Amino acid sequence: MSAVTTDSYADASRTPRPAPRRAPASPVDAVLSPEEAELKEWMLEQAQTRGNAVISVQPGDGVGNFEFTAGAWRTHGVAEAVVIGLPRPMGTVLLDAYVDRAATGEQFRIGVPYEDFFDGVPVLFQKVAERYYPQYFGSAFLLYPMGDFPALQIVVPTPQGQWPWSPDAPPGFRRWQPVLTDTGQPDLA
Repeated sequence: MSAVTTDSYADASRTPRPAPRRAPASPVDAVLSPEEAELKEWMLEQAQTRGNAVISVQPGDGVGNFEFTAGAWRTHGVAEAVVIGLPRPMGTVLLDAYVDRAATGEQFRIGVPYEDFFDGVPVLFQKVAERYYPQYFGSAFLLYPMGDFPALQIVVPTPQGQWPWSPDAPPGFRRWQPVLTDTGQPDLA
C-alpha cells in the first residue's frame, strides 16, 4: 500500500506521534477569544472522536472555496491536508478518506496520480509550502501555534481530466485551484 513521500519530505504524512486527548493549557490559550477557544475545543473533540476535524471556507477575495483538516497530525501523525474548489460534501469525503487511509499506514507519493479516491477521477498530492499555511490552514494554528505541522494539497482535475496546469484547462481553473508548492508548479513523479 502506499501518507506522502518524497526524498525531501521523508514520509511526512505518516510519522508516529502520541495522540493527546486535550492540549495542555498554554500561554496562547490565555489570549484566545471565546470564539477561538470554542473552535479549538471543537477541533480537539473532532480529532478525538473522528480522527480529524474538517474546516470549510467559503470563496472570497479571489480564492475559491476550500476545506482543510485540523488534528490529523496531532492525532495520527499524518500530514494535514487541503483541497480547493470541490463542493463541500466531496471535499469532506476526500479529506476524511485520505486521513483514514494514511492513519492506517498507507503512503501516498507526491505527484503520483491516485485513481481510487473518486471513481474515474485521479487525485495528486503536493507538499504545501509553509508560506500558504496562514491562508489555507488558518484555524489549524489554534492547535499548532508555531505552525509546526506538515501539510499536503490534494489536487483534483476537472471531470474531463484537466489539471489546473494543463494547457487545455478551463479559463480561470488555475486561479480557483492554485498549486500551493514553493514554485507554484506541480511536483510530478
